[in-house]
Amino acid sequence: MEEITLDFNAAPAGQKALDAEQPPVKVVLLALDQGRFDARRSLDELAALAEANGMEAVATVCQKRSTPEAATMLGEGKVEEARLVCMNTGAEAAIFDGELTGSQIRNLSAALQVEVLDRTMLILEIFRARATTNEGKLQTELATLKYRMPRLQGLGEALSRQGGGGGGGGGARRGAGETKLELDRRYLRGRIEKLEERLRELEKRRDETRRARRKNGVPVIALVGYTNVGKSSLTNALCGAEIYEADMLFATLDPTARKLTLPSGLQVIVVDTVGFVSRLPHDLVDAFKSTLEEAACADIILKVADASDSEAAEQLSVTDEVLSSLGCDEIPQIVVYNKCDRAGVAPYDPDVLLVSAKTGYGLDALRSRMDEILAHRVRTIEVVLPYDQLALADVFRSRGSVLAEEYRGDGVYYKATVKVDDLHRFEDYLI
Repeated sequence: MEEITLDFNAAPAGQKALDAEQPPVKVVLLALDQGRFDARRSLDELAALAEANGMEAVATVCQKRSTPEAATMLGEGKVEEARLVCMNTGAEAAIFDGELTGSQIRNLSAALQVEVLDRTMLILEIFRARATTNEGKLQTELATLKYRMPRLQGLGEALSRQGGGGGGGGGARRGAGETKLELDRRYLRGRIEKLEERLRELEKRRDETRRARRKNGVPVIALVGYTNVGKSSLTNALCGAEIYEADMLFATLDPTARKLTLPSGLQVIVVDTVGFVSRLPHDLVDAFKSTLEEAACADIILKVADASDSEAAEQLSVTDEVLSSLGCDEIPQIVVYNKCDRAGVAPYDPDVLLVSAKTGYGLDALRSRMDEILAHRVRTIEVVLPYDQLALADVFRSRGSVLAEEYRGDGVYYKATVKVDDLHRFEDYLI
């Protein structure tokens, strides 16, 4: 009997290379509306996720039903309707807006005669295609393997039992032997353990980096919020550093850090974190929680929302829940509505900063607000440094800012901002 080996390092079914020269893969979206959430908005988000993976949603098939069909989630008539839609639109795949079991994926694929993915598989594909750092790739692989583990039996038709070795000639068998399914599960368990061990090592290194930041007294500003609200664009606008940005979901998956000098001269680190999405797979939340822990170690959290999105308030509520679970309630937080240059801007709230990373509107006000919160970290001083002590001026330039400089007979006069931690270095030269 033919034996098929599952390649767990290969992309899941349905993934295509994101090549600009290739036309997008046509897909049909499937959904079961049980009244638990806004099905239309969820389908719109699923279409955006598909677009982010190089796919084009050409049709939608949604069924309102209180209880799912065990074998296919959708009823028999709706499955037949979906098959005809796939055939008439030339769709190569169907994506279900929710999680499916392995057998449900197999049954739907057989009934629709196209490849079938579910929402979690699609998100995992996007994460795997976009992760750039070693840690991001490991976290994505870990989440993928944890997702596939309980679905092995339904995902493959050829997970057949392998016969035990012949023991005494004549083709005698000593037992049925180990199943292909058991072999695959054993491989996955071993791989998961290795990935978890490597991620623990990387977590230790990340903790050391954070301790070094705290030791150097460098404040950290963390940007958090839903995917595609413009966190990377805002980071680029503030810092002038180029982080990949695009008008699509999950354009940024790995936390990136950039240096920013505030108006007071205080230098801070701005960290752009992975974005949220509604109903993010549980294993993916756990796997990527470490990237969000940057927020738990931050001095200020910028909660970024899309000003033109009618669901901005609800998305901020989800962001608050995640931050609370990370123990961030005591950290100063600033609510920032980005993309205020677009039509349909949310009503103005005096506690909310309206900004536009595209036009630069509101960025000065945002920098000033961060300066106010961190004001206790810096002081403006006037000193005269003797010519044999000018090496101390490097502290102004590297950890503060020079506001005025004048050469005098007894030394060099400086008016500068310095961190409170550095004040003791200049006590003998204050004027």
